[in-house]
Amino acid sequence: MKVGTMRFEKAALLIKLARALAGTAEGMTLDEIAATYTVSRRTAERLKAAIEEIFPQLEAISDGHKLRFRMTGGLDRFLQAPTSDELAELYAAATALQQGGCSARAHLLTALGQKIEAALRPTDRHKLAPDINALTVATGYVTQVGPQPFADPHTLEIVRTALKGGNYLTFTYGHNANSHRTVSPWGILYGRAYYLVGPATGKAQPALWRFDKIRSPEIHGQAVPPPAGWSISAFAARSFGVFQEKPQRITLRFTPAAANDAARFLFHPNQTLHPQQDGSLIVQFIAGSSIEMENHLFTWGTAV
Repeated sequence: MKVGTMRFEKAALLIKLARALAGTAEGMTLDEIAATYTVSRRTAERLKAAIEEIFPQLEAISDGHKLRFRMTGGLDRFLQAPTSDELAELYAAATALQQGGCSARAHLLTALGQKIEAALRPTDRHKLAPDINALTVATGYVTQVGPQPFADPHTLEIVRTALKGGNYLTFTYGHNANSHRTVSPWGILYGRAYYLVGPATGKAQPALWRFDKIRSPEIHGQAVPPPAGWSISAFAARSFGVFQEKPQRITLRFTPAAANDAARFLFHPNQTLHPQQDGSLIVQFIAGSSIEMENHLFTWGTAV
């Protein structure tokens, strides 16, 4: 590697670290800096010293026996300006959501991109425009066959408002006009359908409420919060797909002919892959929802 290239890489690393320190309220320790950027602690100390020399607003906060470092007052505009790649990727994500039937979420990303562009100086905006257009026009998407998610934008907005305020949601569920529900919203699951996650009044365990079945939602008083330590990601990871049941240990063995395809496939976020000497592949994970799993495994035929 040429010396000039190494210098550019170090400069890029300093800018990334400066952005990270300016964007965190709790700060980062030297060990966290070293782990985040895959460097030694000694290199982390050098990086911190360089940042301190360039940005006097770097401050140290005591955290027991450690020091946490953060940047107050933000960074100069030139360090925070978006790149054409970043903006193009933002618009690409909006397009992917739109084509996948997620128009409400796509609109939010598109609006964010437009706000970012509007905040740029005219010269910066004109400089980025050709590259953004070139990348956007050259990006295409394969249509995903199957049911598309549906969420009324008004319903999505009300659910998000209730989540932010910690309020109850009342609504009619399904086509039965007498099927009234009062739910404490704990989260939203996005997938082939959108689901509100939360317990109904009088229930301790959260249930799944499909957005396309929620009618006339309204916000009311303070809801029951989730218990300490509960997280939507952990809740989702208990199942294969969406539906919840008692998790079990799953072991799938794929034939040698299907092993490469299976190795590229995400069956579960916590899966482990175990290649075998005969060329076959064993995939293991813990999850519930056996019906969804069995339906999916039929698509692999005799390869699993």
